[in-house]
Amino acid sequence: MRLSHLSPSGVRRLVGFGFLGITVVAAYWSFFTDGFPILWGPSASASEIAEGRELFEHEWTPNDPLAHGDGLGPVFNARSCAACHFQGGLGGGGATEHNVLSYEILSRLDDPSTHGVVHNFSTDPQTKETLGGLRRLHPIIKSRTVVTNTGQCAMSKTIPDFDPVRTETIQTTALFGVGWIDLISDRAILRHARNRGIRQAAREMQLEFDDVPVGRVRHVRGGVGKFGWKAQFATLSEFVAAACANELGLGTPTVAQAKPLSMPQHSASAPDLDRKQFRSLVAFVKTLPKPVEAEADQATAHGKKLFATTGCAVCHVPDMGGVKIVYSDFLLYTLEDPPPPGSSGDRYDSEPPPELLLPTRSENEPKPAEWKTPPLWGVADSAPYLHDGSAPTLHSAIMKHQGDAKTVTEKFKALSASDQAALLSFLGTLKAPPEASQLSNPAVTRLASR
Repeated sequence: MRLSHLSPSGVRRLVGFGFLGITVVAAYWSFFTDGFPILWGPSASASEIAEGRELFEHEWTPNDPLAHGDGLGPVFNARSCAACHFQGGLGGGGATEHNVLSYEILSRLDDPSTHGVVHNFSTDPQTKETLGGLRRLHPIIKSRTVVTNTGQCAMSKTIPDFDPVRTETIQTTALFGVGWIDLISDRAILRHARNRGIRQAAREMQLEFDDVPVGRVRHVRGGVGKFGWKAQFATLSEFVAAACANELGLGTPTVAQAKPLSMPQHSASAPDLDRKQFRSLVAFVKTLPKPVEAEADQATAHGKKLFATTGCAVCHVPDMGGVKIVYSDFLLYTLEDPPPPGSSGDRYDSEPPPELLLPTRSENEPKPAEWKTPPLWGVADSAPYLHDGSAPTLHSAIMKHQGDAKTVTEKFKALSASDQAALLSFLGTLKAPPEASQLSNPAVTRLASR
């Protein structure tokens, strides 16, 4: 039927139905889908991957011939990406000897949320970084007495010493499968969080309050945060660029090299990696194979069911946005109980007293005690566990889940010994990719401290 054969009112009705159909499809797309399905995984040319691997394993030096700037430094944590990414094969995690000390500063009016790491090494002894040096730059704000007038009454209040420095050791994460995580849409994470909130509200209306609270989505430049322990990066490219700058002191076309704490005005060199080199490095990282879930026997199959029924899968979601066995919802949670009243617990009571007139952390900024749910794929080959590597075994990692996850830990503790063993056996099936490449030079893992 041609539109020319319709009356004006018929054309209007047809257009109206068309707009209605588009609106219905758009509403369905927004609320009931995770976006476009992932039809194929990350890919890159063989030449890009080969060049990227060379850069990943390369032992960088000051004024390195491969660099277009000044090479390694001036401050750094390792001389090679592979020095910290080697467990289970090239691209895995690192042991605790490669932990870095991260910090947050709440002392400056003009920059209340200063973040960074205290670098372990420097190319010049004068730029050596230490925790003591950081504290000298940001000393304790001494106690003071504040007098307030309310009408005809004057009241005084003593504000105790306030330490603006917050520190935490951070462990290296495995990079297997990160290219797949990069493909997970923001829509999938947002929809999952929204639907969990709806279900939880419905249960609370029935006076059921024992669920894990819904984690927080972190919105960062470029979208929803998926990379980093604090979900501070939305894309793999940003994550890799920041790692180059902060861990190796290598500037990239998008992120300049790290500056020494004692020399914030240090002039950064030209980018050490040009655009082609950086694309190749990202290509290698994004095409690292993803972990596998080994075939289950009867015990591990039972353990997988227990993983769901005890509530572990509430946060460690098996499939997200079309990526299977990732076991994460990429939301922020608190994994520690608040300290008892009157005791010190700076990761909870981290905001300065309002009388100091210092700005407080924005709502979107993670609190010191909040951490992103780490993907569990490959967990069997990535001990020790948690953000700081403080849990040597999977059992101890579960037992350290308190705070938002406390109800799940209690359910795990209530399981019989055989059921606990079955659940741990299931986690043992989440292995690093068997096809992961081995380091060309295994000695590179010892090069960080040379």
